[in-house]
Amino acid sequence: MGLAATTGTGAPSSSFDEVLRTETLILIGANPYEAHPVLAQKVLERINKENLKLIVIDPRKTYLAKLANLWLPLKPGTDVALLNGIAYVILKENLYNKEFIEKHVENFEGYREYILSEWDLVKVQRITEINPVLIEKTAMIYAKSKSGLIWWGVGLVEHRSGSYAVMAASNLALLCGFYGKPGCGAMPLRGHNNVQGACDMGALPYVLPGYQRVSDPAVRLRFKELWGTDIPDKPGLNETKMYEAALKGDLKALYIIGYNIAATHANLNFVWKALENLEFMIVQDIFMTRTAQMAHVVLPAESFLEKEGTFTNGERRIQKINPAVKPPGEALPDWKILQKLANRLGFNWDYETPEDIWNEIRRAVPAMKGITYERLEKTGIQWPCPDENHPGTELLFTNGFPTYTGKAKLVPPKYISPEEHPDKEYPFLLITGTRLYHFRSGSMTNKISTLKQLCPYEKLSINSEDAKKLEIYNDSLVKLKSRRGEITVKVEISDEVPPGIVFMDFHFEDTLTNLLTSSAKDELADTPEYKITTVKIEKL
Repeated sequence: MGLAATTGTGAPSSSFDEVLRTETLILIGANPYEAHPVLAQKVLERINKENLKLIVIDPRKTYLAKLANLWLPLKPGTDVALLNGIAYVILKENLYNKEFIEKHVENFEGYREYILSEWDLVKVQRITEINPVLIEKTAMIYAKSKSGLIWWGVGLVEHRSGSYAVMAASNLALLCGFYGKPGCGAMPLRGHNNVQGACDMGALPYVLPGYQRVSDPAVRLRFKELWGTDIPDKPGLNETKMYEAALKGDLKALYIIGYNIAATHANLNFVWKALENLEFMIVQDIFMTRTAQMAHVVLPAESFLEKEGTFTNGERRIQKINPAVKPPGEALPDWKILQKLANRLGFNWDYETPEDIWNEIRRAVPAMKGITYERLEKTGIQWPCPDENHPGTELLFTNGFPTYTGKAKLVPPKYISPEEHPDKEYPFLLITGTRLYHFRSGSMTNKISTLKQLCPYEKLSINSEDAKKLEIYNDSLVKLKSRRGEITVKVEISDEVPPGIVFMDFHFEDTLTNLLTSSAKDELADTPEYKITTVKIEKL
């Protein structure tokens, strides 16, 4: 299967259906009832059977938090501290899986010393504002289970210490031996469809398709033989660094495909200035989004209902799509637009069908070699799938970890405090997320009349205690201000949010939530800290 098949991919270790087999599920920084409703039905199925121990870690008392065995309403941005606190209890009470650790884990002693010396529950409570009894109960339930899952969403990762938080979550699974077995695993719930597929295909600045690193000479040689051209040996810029380079004038042109960044990225005033400083911007999309309206050239693409190809979902399952309707006007599938452009630039791309492209992917990515179009017509298949007789892989790491040592490494996760903290001028913490009836920037769902009736406009969710102090009510109009911008929005009084915290989505272009969010970013991945913004509320 090869190291490249599963190492360094950010891919989930198990399937969604493992929730039907697990004893305990920890859900952190995710609200699948609204953001992943199909997946939430699997959780509800287990809850209705009363045979799932559900632990929800979230500042808001979401629908699933109300149904959970335990709800831990942590202070936003303190996930690393809480997860390290859970690890502290597991280590202190000797609840970890000694046999699994001896066989499959390295750096246990170094990690153990770090956790026990740095993360006692007094410190964890001070940072997270979670009662130590709840932390102890969480550790006991999870570690004493025969099987355990951890699912996280962007609520975990969109912080300055987001990458470390993912490490901390994975560490818990390693400590308890919850990898490579039915009902076990640690996996992200993606914030967008086909995020997994885009990453698999090399839409990251430091890898080629199949997570094969550009820094590896052998990888570059393989792709040179496949593509007939030299491969750069240094990583490119990630998204955040592209905007920084555009502002400096170092990045002259940007090609944006299916991404409404002028509505969804953090600190939009910063992003708009960067886009306006470009000499040339191309947008390829299905609608005239806010981003498309800023472009020099707009290329009309086909929607998923109008084209053929594959998507890869959040459990590594590759699924084929076929056109259901004809595309409007001059719209073309993305691959044809890219091929026409490549050939105008002097290349000689000669794909005739999406299957031609897929067969090249099979040659480029060993983990997908066994997945043919013929097989995909019958069912979706999870990679790795090394040959055509292989059924695909539901569970990773069943025979250990595909590293050079054969072991997974426990890495001490560092806690980084959020950049902003409430003060007299900006006393509230704004967190963002999604609503059930809309998707991302709403460029598609806001065109559907039924969904607009169900959720017609942006709302600021605020606790009843805070609303009373401010003398505001349901549907009151308020001005919400941060250090970067301001918006006008209607109020929704909701005790899902605790006092001192307010919540908004980002589905409406006439109320751009991300005018408020900051440019603070993850220390390792440069992901914006969407989830922490200090704001003040002015009654209108």
